[in-house]
Amino acid sequence: MATIHPYVDGGLKKGGGPFAGGTLVCECTTNPVKVKINGDIAHNHACGCTKCWKPVGANFSIVAVVPTEAVEVVENGDKLTVVDATALIQRHACKECGIHMYGPVDRDHPFKGLSFVHPERFEEEGWAEPGFAAFVSSIIEAGYDPSKMDAIRERLTELDLAPYDCLSPGLMDYIATWTAKKSGVLAA
Repeated sequence: MATIHPYVDGGLKKGGGPFAGGTLVCECTTNPVKVKINGDIAHNHACGCTKCWKPVGANFSIVAVVPTEAVEVVENGDKLTVVDATALIQRHACKECGIHMYGPVDRDHPFKGLSFVHPERFEEEGWAEPGFAAFVSSIIEAGYDPSKMDAIRERLTELDLAPYDCLSPGLMDYIATWTAKKSGVLAA
């Protein structure tokens, strides 16, 4: 069986309805970084890109977005560093364990004002399950055998995670709408 991510490999765990938020915690056993998320997550998905943090052995990350204004570093923020200052998503990772805690988008972009988070790092349960898989082909860039991609896509489909080689159609429509409004093709 193709390995996706430890959170979904045993079957998709359904969320418990609206999630009030919670605290993301890194893997450090001493002085872990804690980031409070004040509110629910959106667009939770499995991501195959080579930029997202993934647990050891996982081919995909689990990542969602929250409004950046809902993100609050509450403990050991001095341990955070930006992984790649040139990237669109400014992924703040723990310097000791490497876990990406949150990644705001600050540039002029359709996702400006959102932060990317890894929901499996929540202490609390009940957050929405992943709804699709994005950037599936990108796992090849991380060294996955291209001849096994059909098995990956079959497994994602079994898990009810529609496989896309970009984002979901709704998110792609959102990006295209933002771009059309910015250029003046559509009325703002």
